[in-house]
Amino acid sequence: LAWGGYSVGDATLNRFYSFHFILPFLMLLFVGVHLSLLHDFGSSNPLGVDSRTMMVPFYP
Repeated sequence: LAWGGYSVGDATLNRFYSFHFILPFLMLLFVGVHLSLLHDFGSSNPLGVDSRTMMVPFYP
């Protein structure tokens, strides 16, 4: 990516701009895959807490 020169040239700016442009789309893709996997498999419960007993009623 960067050769470690003393000046910032056109190639460096183009590479960092490309990374800056592509990074949000990659993050959106990873978040979408993560949410899809959570929807399909659910999340784990490592502590074994029963969520129904820990609830506080919304309306008395």
